[in-house]
Amino acid sequence: MNKKQITGILTAYVMLMFLCINLPAQEVPSQGPVRLSPDEAVELAYKNNLSLESSRIGLSTRKRASDLSWNQFIPSVTVAGAYSRDNEPSTISGITVIGGVPFPYTVDAPQWRISIPFQIQLNLNAAMFENMNRLRIDYETGRISYEKAKIQLERDVRKAYHNMLLLQENIALLRVSFANVERQVQMAQANYNAGLAPELVLLQARVARENMRPIIDQAENGLKLSMAQFAMFLGMDYDTEFEFNPISGDVAFDQFDLTEMISRASSGKPEIRELQQNIKMMNSARMAQILALTPSLSVGWNTAPTYLGDPLKDWLSPRPGSLSITLALQLHSLIPFSQNFQGIKNLDDQIRTANIGLAQLINGTEIEVYNIVLALERTRVSANAQAQTVQLAQQAYRLTEQAYQAGLQDYFQVQNAQQSLHQARVQMLEQQFNYLNGLIDLEYAIGVPFGTLSKRSVE
Repeated sequence: MNKKQITGILTAYVMLMFLCINLPAQEVPSQGPVRLSPDEAVELAYKNNLSLESSRIGLSTRKRASDLSWNQFIPSVTVAGAYSRDNEPSTISGITVIGGVPFPYTVDAPQWRISIPFQIQLNLNAAMFENMNRLRIDYETGRISYEKAKIQLERDVRKAYHNMLLLQENIALLRVSFANVERQVQMAQANYNAGLAPELVLLQARVARENMRPIIDQAENGLKLSMAQFAMFLGMDYDTEFEFNPISGDVAFDQFDLTEMISRASSGKPEIRELQQNIKMMNSARMAQILALTPSLSVGWNTAPTYLGDPLKDWLSPRPGSLSITLALQLHSLIPFSQNFQGIKNLDDQIRTANIGLAQLINGTEIEVYNIVLALERTRVSANAQAQTVQLAQQAYRLTEQAYQAGLQDYFQVQNAQQSLHQARVQMLEQQFNYLNGLIDLEYAIGVPFGTLSKRSVE
């Protein structure tokens, strides 16, 4: 390659680099907000939530232990190998018979030997069968705990969804209020410039405007933190923006039979079912300790083939093994103050304590359900009263707008009436969300699928 060709290649390379540098950068389309319904958010949380994934792994471990609980009946098999040489030579003396005549003899004992002990042993005890049952109970306990984790996650996701909808509505109301205050400042400024209002009125309007800024900032930061927490539930980045579906239809406020709700919660709440299963586990562990006091049967077979002499030259037949069947009973374990007996008594105490805790949990659940039902009733009454407030605000807004069209009111009064109507609607929406969240808590307490009560209340 001559100098001219090299110069041409370098020139083309420089021009290509210049064109690449000056190419307009392509804008990467920004990802918009993630739009999710409550059901879609729950499904996403099931797939991506890290805490739920940990529970899922624990359940898988327990299932494997339950499925393979029979492996305790696999006999232990041990094989070893030893290659050794005596430090000092030795002799072996004996008598051999040749032609019916005994002759004494003395030979040098081989210094090299190879030994391969081989042993099979199986220990059987009645407690082993109860251990299999205990592993199955343990898996069932893990399944209940996993279901409880899923239900708690769904409860938190659905309530967070409602709370963020309410926060958005509150922020929208605050922004409308801020716009009205801003217009008041502008009106006060115009009146002050025209000499129709004192400076104090202008300063009061400005103070009212500035006082609203931190309130709006605080509400927006609260929404951002709620979205970050919501994103953590769903296994997404903390700065993910969401777009939520508003509640479609009106919320029907029902009345509930307190006695029926308490009765269902006493047996259906996830924490109660989990504790009942733990007590069942402890009873199985106690039975296993009692059965461990019964006789144990041990069946074994072993052999220890030993090859004498130089392993590279001399080979002898392996030695035969032996079969053993042993029935053993640990008499010291039958002593009332022995360690095994005390272990059974300790389990008895733990079971009694757990039963007391179960009774306390049931009582606490009854109070919890009683409080939820009362709160729902209070919300229902408040919502009915708030519905009348919304109707009054609608009527006031309609009359103010008619007066404005007739020239009897200024537009500022129309804006105030509109803001009052919007505020009344937001408060009504707050009552609806409080009611829906209360229904979610009630569904969790009585152990029914989410939507059994809350979806029925949304017409």
